[in-house]
Amino acid sequence: MKSIKISLEMAQKVKEFVAITQESECEILLKSGKYVVDAKSILGIFSLDLSKPLIVEIYSDDCADLLASLAKFAA
Repeated sequence: MKSIKISLEMAQKVKEFVAITQESECEILLKSGKYVVDAKSILGIFSLDLSKPLIVEIYSDDCADLLASLAKFAA
């Protein structure tokens, strides 16, 4: 498992983030405090408090390309 801290303060960033995560076949979760949602679910993401940094957890050992793609959202 790999994890990174990101920020998704604008709706356009959420849309871009979901487009990237949906291309991946591995399981990706997004955490905000005690809440956990599927990172491929735009509705799930909008249910979180987006004013605070979020933790992305990627359940794959071969995810270097995905991490590089998500680097622009780093908090």
